[in-house]
Amino acid sequence: MADYRNPQMTAATGARTAHIDEGLRAHMNKVYGLMSGGLFLTFLAAWAIGTMTVSATPTEYTLGGGRYLTDLGATLYLSPLRWVLMFLPLVMVFAFGAMINRISSAGANLFFYVFAAAMGVSISWIFVAFTGTSIAQVFLITSIAFAGLSLWGYTTKRDISGWGSFLIMGVIGLIVASIVNIWLQSDALGWAVSVIGLLIFAGLTAYDTQRIKNEYVAHAAHGDQEWLDKSAIMGSLSLYINFINMFMFLLQFLGNRE
Repeated sequence: MADYRNPQMTAATGARTAHIDEGLRAHMNKVYGLMSGGLFLTFLAAWAIGTMTVSATPTEYTLGGGRYLTDLGATLYLSPLRWVLMFLPLVMVFAFGAMINRISSAGANLFFYVFAAAMGVSISWIFVAFTGTSIAQVFLITSIAFAGLSLWGYTTKRDISGWGSFLIMGVIGLIVASIVNIWLQSDALGWAVSVIGLLIFAGLTAYDTQRIKNEYVAHAAHGDQEWLDKSAIMGSLSLYINFINMFMFLLQFLGNRE
C-alpha cells in the first residue's frame, strides 16, 4: 500500500522527536550530575564531622571497642541534639516539597545542596561506628546496584507507574516502624526494617527513574525551562534519597564495625 503521509509532516515529527531525545539526555545528565554532587557533599561532610568527633586519647565519653568521643562528638551523638540531627533531613524534605513552587530554580538548587550537607552531618556517626574500608566497599556496592536499577527503570518498556502508591505506603510504614524501634530497640524489628527498606528503595530507584523520564517527555513540548529546571532538581532529590537509604541499609548488613 502506498504511503500517503505528508513528507513535511513526517520530517517535522521526526525533528521534534530528535529534539525531545536530545533534551531528555541533557535532562537526565543534569539529574544525575546534581545527585552526584549532592552525594559528594554528603559524604565529605559526614567524613569531616565523623573524624572530628573521635578522640585519639581517652576522654570521659567512651564508646564500645575502647573508642572515645571529643566534646563535639558528645554534643552531636549523646546530647538531645542527636534527635534534631536525626529528623532534620526528613523535615527538610517535606519543607522542600511544600515550597518548591514558590522559589526559583536557583533557590531550589541551593536548598538541595544545603539538604545534602545536613544529611552528611546526620549520618556522620557511620565514620565513628564503621571502618572506613567497609564504608567505601558498601558505597561501591550501592553504586553498582543503583546504576543497574536506574538503567533498568530508564530502558524498560514496562509501565511501572503502578508501583508508586505501594512503594510510598511502604516508605510511610518504614518510617513509623523505625521510629517505634528507637524505643523498642528490637534486633528482629531492626533487621526486618533493613531488609524491607532495602527492597522498597531499590524499587523506588527504578520507579523514580522512569517517572523522571516520562515527566520530561510529557512537558518538554511546553518549553517551560523554569519547570524543567525544578523538575531536574526534584528528580535528583528523589534518586539521592533512594541511594542514601540503600547505602545505609546495606551498611547494616555488610559494614564492619569499629
